[in-house]
Amino acid sequence: MTTPWQRVPTDLAAAMRPRLPATVPAIADAVATANPAFADTAGAKFDRDVRTPVQVALERFLDLAGTDEPALPPRIREVFVALGAGEARENRGPELLLGALRTAARLLLRAASQSLAESRAVTVDEIVDLSDAISAFVDELASACTDGLARQLREQAGEGDRRRRRVADLLLRGGAPADVAREAVAAIGWPALDRVVPVLLPADQARDARFRFAADGVVAERAGDAVLLLRAGPRADRPALAEALEGRNAVAGPALPWSEVPAAVRLAERTAELIGTGPDAVFVEDHFAALALRGEPGALAALSSRRLAPLAGLRPGQRDQLLVTLAAWLRHWGSRTAVAAELYVHPQTVSYRLNRLRALLGPALDDPTARLELQLVLTQLAVRGPAGPARNP
Repeated sequence: MTTPWQRVPTDLAAAMRPRLPATVPAIADAVATANPAFADTAGAKFDRDVRTPVQVALERFLDLAGTDEPALPPRIREVFVALGAGEARENRGPELLLGALRTAARLLLRAASQSLAESRAVTVDEIVDLSDAISAFVDELASACTDGLARQLREQAGEGDRRRRRVADLLLRGGAPADVAREAVAAIGWPALDRVVPVLLPADQARDARFRFAADGVVAERAGDAVLLLRAGPRADRPALAEALEGRNAVAGPALPWSEVPAAVRLAERTAELIGTGPDAVFVEDHFAALALRGEPGALAALSSRRLAPLAGLRPGQRDQLLVTLAAWLRHWGSRTAVAAELYVHPQTVSYRLNRLRALLGPALDDPTARLELQLVLTQLAVRGPAGPARNP
């Protein structure tokens, strides 16, 4: 089989080798100038990434002149495979390498033509053959580079998948030391580990979830379904999730601290059993009361955290006083007189406390569902033995 470099003049090597000490740095510098990413490279890294590949490529091309040998024997091909892999590790695509090869090819043709012209007359046919040979040779270099880049990307993807599986396993299993969990999520690019939202999905949606939530979530496949674990952030907020999960038979939430992911997944599972699934996403937070009434302690704890969060900034004494007043107000259907009688305080004191509660809790006091949830939470506190009401003399 005839190779393009078989038609290259056999005296090219003798004409050009003496010029290599000047030609190699000239081409390397031109490549760096034409490609800003290489221009920032200096010292040993510049020699490894630019100058050495140029040296190897030029010497190999001269060895090929007039032969039918394959373009790149394994030891030389690996130089350019490694170059492509290095570009992948730098998070750069093939465009930079291909641009550098085009620059080097153009300058190689010029240098080769000038080398021959200094020793003898050069025909048009020889220039055409030389151009064809350089193009074919550079195609082989590009193939080796892109092969290395693709190999490295596959390796990185495999390692990335392994790291994501580890994060999913750690969170679902629970009990991981904080430093171990934070190190694991840092390895997949999460800037921090705070709250996590679990989403139950049909098993056949696992692959799609990995793709759509790659930066913010990890997916664990189980026997009958898949669990997407989303880190807290804009994509885990309810409006964004409702849109993203439309038509996917999903159950989402609740958002709990990372160490409580097993409890959050348990609540999602119980919600799926209780409510079922449909085209619109089901949100666990809408069913805390139903879950709590069925004896799910995690639901009651989450409901308590959600409903009493506005009071978290108060001093313990103030908070207990307001909660006792709120519990009595709910029991007596809003009768201030009855509340005052139960707590042994003046009705104006009840009014003052209720105004404080309205300022903190907002419209929840007028919402039937919120009032029921507050009663459940306050009943739990009473069973656990909250501080008794403060009595005024």
